[in-house]
Amino acid sequence: MDSQTSPSSQASPSHTFQVDLRGLVDLLSHHLYSSPKVYLRELLQNAVDAVTARRAEQPGAPAKVRLYTAGGTLRVEDSGVGLTETDVHELLATIGRSSKRADGIQEARSEFLGQFGIGLLACFVVAERIRVVSRSARTPDAAPVEWTASEDGSYTVRTLAPEARPEPGTTVHLTARAGAGEWLAPERVLALARDFGALLPYDVRVDGEAVTDLPAPWDRSYPSPAGRRVALARHCHDLFGFTPLDSIELNVPLAGVRGVAYVLPSAVSPAQRATHRVHLKGMLLTERAEQLLPDWAFFVRCVLDTDSLRPTASREALYEDETLAAVREALGERIRSWLTGLAAGDPERLAAFLSVHHLGVKSLARHDAEMLRTMLPWLPFETTDGHLSLEEFARRHPVVHFTRTVEEFRQVAPIASAQGIGVVNGGYTYDSDLVQALPSVRPGTVVAELDADTVTAHLDAVDPAEELALADFLAAARATLDPLGCDVVLRAFHPLTVPALHLDDRAARHEQARADAEAQADDLWAGILGSLRGTAPRARLVLNHLNPLIRRISSLRGPELIGTATESLYGQALLMAQRPLRPADSALLNRAFIGLLEWATNGEEGH
Repeated sequence: MDSQTSPSSQASPSHTFQVDLRGLVDLLSHHLYSSPKVYLRELLQNAVDAVTARRAEQPGAPAKVRLYTAGGTLRVEDSGVGLTETDVHELLATIGRSSKRADGIQEARSEFLGQFGIGLLACFVVAERIRVVSRSARTPDAAPVEWTASEDGSYTVRTLAPEARPEPGTTVHLTARAGAGEWLAPERVLALARDFGALLPYDVRVDGEAVTDLPAPWDRSYPSPAGRRVALARHCHDLFGFTPLDSIELNVPLAGVRGVAYVLPSAVSPAQRATHRVHLKGMLLTERAEQLLPDWAFFVRCVLDTDSLRPTASREALYEDETLAAVREALGERIRSWLTGLAAGDPERLAAFLSVHHLGVKSLARHDAEMLRTMLPWLPFETTDGHLSLEEFARRHPVVHFTRTVEEFRQVAPIASAQGIGVVNGGYTYDSDLVQALPSVRPGTVVAELDADTVTAHLDAVDPAEELALADFLAAARATLDPLGCDVVLRAFHPLTVPALHLDDRAARHEQARADAEAQADDLWAGILGSLRGTAPRARLVLNHLNPLIRRISSLRGPELIGTATESLYGQALLMAQRPLRPADSALLNRAFIGLLEWATNGEEGH
């Protein structure tokens, strides 16, 4: 005897789960499905699967689905495989079991839309009663069978006379529940059927009006490429509400994917995930698929049909698996090929596209050397020479300098341009990464981050005798800005209209931030921050000796007046650079402004 089993132990009786159908319907309507409208997709799906199953055994069997609306009821008829009485008891009355598992249908399973056996249960979201009349195509002599179910979970089954259903197939009758009548209204049923079933392979009609619209727009023949573009643009406008810049055909035969990507006519944020329409074997699965394309392809909206991607349990999204990852990569490659094709043969359309979506292409080029090489002559960058491609800019300058922030670029661009220094603004999204990748696709290119030393080195030195004559002025100016972590230097540069230039770099800003934190910290943290003190160069205020204002200020006498003038120049240089002001900088500007007012007032009184 097993040592873990007591001699007195007995087998406990087994029990069967009891299902609260009302609670299950509530779960479906509020948690699994996004909207009651999915009931119609389930009805269409079951009907199409039934037709597919019958045609797998009888290839010449009719393939049609008919929907009829009348006064809060809906009737759905199909010419599918039908059910016997045994099938009804086993399949319709057993939650979670799918007819796709029945003998004789398993081999055709890959052609089915449904995979989860929820089926008619979803109809209780809008109906209080479901009545099904079916006749099996596999057992022609079997009588039709009727299954009637209520939302409380009860059901009845009975056989009918042969004339109740002369031909094989199934008819589903729905009676609307209270407050859900709008979902069975004729115009709503037609709209939903067209939305879900426009690409279904069989003849589907609502009250006599055709639902299917085949072939799909991307599979149709057109008299010319221009005619095709016009037709697809019209399809995009009808579907998504915008006229695209261009359309990209998405054809991945190995993955069973056909469709089209429409290029958005206006820029969107790279962080905004585009949503796409995905049909599964012709049935609309979702219009909000987010993971279909690579993140960088945020500038397109797609609509496609697939027979290989796997849906989630609600059949309203795509299941993330290896197949989806492979399809995503293949669709990304198709969009990449479209871009390279434009670069090679249609530069005008490429320029129009890049004027709107250069950010998306930069995102792609950042990780794809081939795309960077292809797009290099086309991608626009802000530079000291205007908006140019990196290729053109690199041809003009032996060293490609770049800044990491927009503020740094704005600070030095006028001065650098006047001194012949070529600078690229790397402060925009992806730009600094792309500039640094330039040597990998353009060998021999020298790329360097611009720092204060480089700019200062390109400015002309002042005659030593003149600088010596201004020693007292410079000493007073340096003493004024020393508490702010800023040095003062004298140079001669163009343009003459710039009196002073504030220069720093990331290391200097980091050291300044550390010093500010140390000054405000308690003894413990001040000691810790003090131990982190670096040797980074300090920021500097470069005074332009060629500027008339600087010449007049440098002739001032008295440390207090020199200090006020220096603070004013420092504040003005910060504002010109569009740098964010620290509290200490704001206090300095206020102090300098008040000091100048007092000086002006005293001067007027002296007259």
